[in-house]
Amino acid sequence: MMEIEENIRKNALRNAFEHQGKAEIKSVVSKTLGENPALRSRAREIIPIVEREVSRVNSLSIDQIVSEIESSFPDVLQKEKKVQEHRLPDLANVKGKVVMRLAPSPSGPLHIGHSRMAILNDEYVKRYGGELILRLEDTNPANIDPFAYEQIPRDLEWLGVGITKTIIQSSRMEIYYKQALTLLENGHMYVCHCDQEKFRKTRQEGIACPHRESDPAENASRFRKMIDGEYNKGSAVAVMKTDIAHPNPSIRDWIAFRMSAAVHPMIGDKIHLYPTMNFSVAVDDHLLGLTHVIRGTDHISNTEKQSYIFQYNNWKVPEYFHYGFISIPDVIMKTSVIRKGILSREYRGWDDVKLHTIMAMKRRGYSPETFRRYWIESGLRAQNATFSWEIFNSMNRENVDKDAKRLFFVTDPVKIRITDAKPTVSSIPFHPERKEMGMRKYQIGKDPEIFIPRKEFESVPDGGIIRLKDLYNVIRKGDSFSYSQDQTFSSRQTKIVQWCPENSEDFEVLRPDGTVDRGRIEPLRSEVRGISQFERYGYVNLSDGYGLFLHN
Repeated sequence: MMEIEENIRKNALRNAFEHQGKAEIKSVVSKTLGENPALRSRAREIIPIVEREVSRVNSLSIDQIVSEIESSFPDVLQKEKKVQEHRLPDLANVKGKVVMRLAPSPSGPLHIGHSRMAILNDEYVKRYGGELILRLEDTNPANIDPFAYEQIPRDLEWLGVGITKTIIQSSRMEIYYKQALTLLENGHMYVCHCDQEKFRKTRQEGIACPHRESDPAENASRFRKMIDGEYNKGSAVAVMKTDIAHPNPSIRDWIAFRMSAAVHPMIGDKIHLYPTMNFSVAVDDHLLGLTHVIRGTDHISNTEKQSYIFQYNNWKVPEYFHYGFISIPDVIMKTSVIRKGILSREYRGWDDVKLHTIMAMKRRGYSPETFRRYWIESGLRAQNATFSWEIFNSMNRENVDKDAKRLFFVTDPVKIRITDAKPTVSSIPFHPERKEMGMRKYQIGKDPEIFIPRKEFESVPDGGIIRLKDLYNVIRKGDSFSYSQDQTFSSRQTKIVQWCPENSEDFEVLRPDGTVDRGRIEPLRSEVRGISQFERYGYVNLSDGYGLFLHN
């Protein structure tokens, strides 16, 4: 039976090591029975042993788990890791340098979803050389946040994205008007005065608008009146001629320009006529010399819409690649929803800990290298997929751990007095693998008062012994504790509890789910900046007077 228990212990430690310090009972049982098929008939006997061992292992810190593996099962850590090169596929038809673009709307700062688009484009421009243009698509004046014009470039710089040129569409209106007049005069566009609902219905039915065959010169004249603001909002639109019988109704004669009464936050009320996205994008992609465009599969129909402008002007079409949609769980993508939350004070701002803007994730302590590695390893696939926070956080853990000093943080603290204890010094490494980071040293007096977590206090039975991490063993006697004369230590038999000295400080950690963990933090917290690993709690970015939870 000793051999079986040792095998269970190894599997529990291995499973905890692979899952950031938390083993799972089902996984350990499955592994144990898989390695020893003869034990399947004894599963009822094996499961309680696994439960006890998993409970013990899960009470250890990740550093203690590693230490126990190193001393008892070094082969677990000596497995060869397969090194796989992750490389994005080559772009099609590259002839020399490339010209690519990022095209966010300045409706707010960038969020994690935008980082994919930014990094993939940046990787290709770095590979082939050329230009990466930031084009701020601000031709919807009702959905613009002036702050975004400043913050989007800062977000991209933090991500390590190398922008070579910045274009703001609202400053290019004369260009769009000129291109539209050429298309109108050549009979490829027309001005429609139909009721909006009527236009939508007839297009849905594949029926041509009565204005479709209007004289080109008259259409151009009406368009100039639209530019001058002589029509009210909704009384006139400029329409791109396509195939009125196209099987996809959205591609049939689509609206290219609309009147707007909204005041643009950057250019005021001097503009009355704005191009829709499909018109301005096609014109800019040509005039800016785009060679390759990568964007989501949700733009496939837009690509076909825009192809008419290229066709009518006899322009060369860029190489397009449409990547699959990535669903990111628990993330608010819509800037309008976030802005509403900021105005209602649900969020403190665009960098609120509950959000996943680049600003918020930077503030919590994520590394820009994590974003790049994740999106490169995810690849450029046409298939839809789901974002994995487990993988993303694991990558980030690798980036931040080496510089993360360790600290004790006691949540829901209970103060206890330890009797019969002599004065001593507790020496605790700031990092178990980096001696150069130094030690946290605390003078612990005679019969000290310290803080331990309430859940640990309540779990210790009368007469039970616990190990105060990097200090000494204590034994519970009723509602008090005393120094244990037995200071032998076995991580298999003695539960390890973290603690804070009496002169520790009140501290709170803000979590992404909106909750706040309150407790005590050790005094040498004042010597730690940035990311810290709170032992047996998680990684936290320290701020002035509080912390922001990063991940486990």
